[in-house]
Amino acid sequence: MIIFAWIYIVLTVVVAVFQLALIFGAPLGEYTLGGRYPGKLPTNLRLAAVVQIAILIFFAVIVMARSGLAFSEYDNLGRIGIWFVVAFFVLGTVMNLSSPSKKEKVVMGPLNVMALASTAIIALA
Repeated sequence: MIIFAWIYIVLTVVVAVFQLALIFGAPLGEYTLGGRYPGKLPTNLRLAAVVQIAILIFFAVIVMARSGLAFSEYDNLGRIGIWFVVAFFVLGTVMNLSSPSKKEKVVMGPLNVMALASTAIIALA
């Protein structure tokens, strides 16, 4: 289970760095939100990336607590919360793989599939 927690953490760091790049105006809009905003995201959506990073950090705490990697005092949160994380990645996987943006499908789709697989394995362990 620890290996899958580490896989998830690495994926989370990659996505958080991507979100930070969006926040600071990197022209990566084609890789998110269906590719509706090629180039820089509008300011309000760049601010939404801050919320996404906060969610990712919260999910990482849940994954670490559930897997026993860290935060053992939050074991109950991990046992229940992991199912919300799995559900989030089911939805994210469907959205990314059905995106009209080829770049989002090719990059974010597989990242979501890997996050979904690792969190599902942790949830079922």
